[in-house]
Amino acid sequence: MAEQMRPLEEDGCERQERTTQRTLLDTELDHLPPDLRWREWMNRVEAVIFAAGEPVPREVLAGVIGKGCNLDLIIDDIRAELSGRPYDLVAVAGGFQHRTRKAYTEAIRAAGGSGAVQAKPLTQTEALVLMCIAYFQPITRGELSAFFGKEISRDLIASLRGQGFIASGPRSPGPGAPYTYVTTKSFLSHFNLDTLRDLPDFEALEDAGLLSKEKLLAGEIPVGLTDGEMERKFDELGAGIEEEQAG
Repeated sequence: MAEQMRPLEEDGCERQERTTQRTLLDTELDHLPPDLRWREWMNRVEAVIFAAGEPVPREVLAGVIGKGCNLDLIIDDIRAELSGRPYDLVAVAGGFQHRTRKAYTEAIRAAGGSGAVQAKPLTQTEALVLMCIAYFQPITRGELSAFFGKEISRDLIASLRGQGFIASGPRSPGPGAPYTYVTTKSFLSHFNLDTLRDLPDFEALEDAGLLSKEKLLAGEIPVGLTDGEMERKFDELGAGIEEEQAG
């Protein structure tokens, strides 16, 4: 019986070897002249990003180009070619993704949406709590409640979790070892942030009059504040800071 099975096992190994060979990718492209090699690397990187439904990590993109190829320069060249297009290549949530330029938001809405399910607007309280988690994570529900001077309900936390903006973090060393909460990659992606370091500096927000600990505690963020308005305020602040630095 064992002898009868051996040819089948060998056939399976051969099939696996052929599959592996088919998936091997020539990343060095030594047979191409330098200009065509660079163009092929650009095309590969953009194709992988275009085909993905979420931000593509750097290490994935590095796997389709040569070892001596500078991925950042590839990205720069792709962005340069997209300068006149209605979409751009952005660094977000630790990876890269094509994003429609904001100038075309109204046109997309008029045409019937973005082709994806729109997240529901954040309530004022949700926006406040999400800001607090973003800036002071990891933080427990009890600490959030103490921060605002009123109980932050489990339902509110569940709502933010359901929208994919927060997740459970490490357990707190405090009594009962409650779970903390942290923001997610979906949070970064939604607000067009590459990493948490891209959050506007808290002191800069205070100086711009957009946010302060006192305002958070008092709930003095305009009623009806939505996630889109949060993003717009962050963008305006970032532009202002860049102008000051340039000056």
